Amino acid sequence: MARGQQKIQAQQKAAQKKSKMAKKGGDHAKNIQKAFNVMCEACKSQMVNAKTYKQHWEAKHSKLPLPAEIKDI
Repeated sequence: MARGQQKIQAQQKAAQKKSKMAKKGGDHAKNIQKAFNVMCEACKSQMVNAKTYKQHWEAKHSKLPLPAEIKDI
């Protein structure tokens, strides 16, 4: 029955580790979502900043006119 006890201890240890990670850094997916704060009007892709948005627009949507928010960049 030693293996049964080891299994229970391993589960408890994993649960403690998971709760510490949740308190420490939060959900990784939520943190990534916060980093992407610019959304493309045409394809709804998310970019980190306006400079990458302009590069994306010129590469992917070159036939469409530039949006007013990125014309001056």
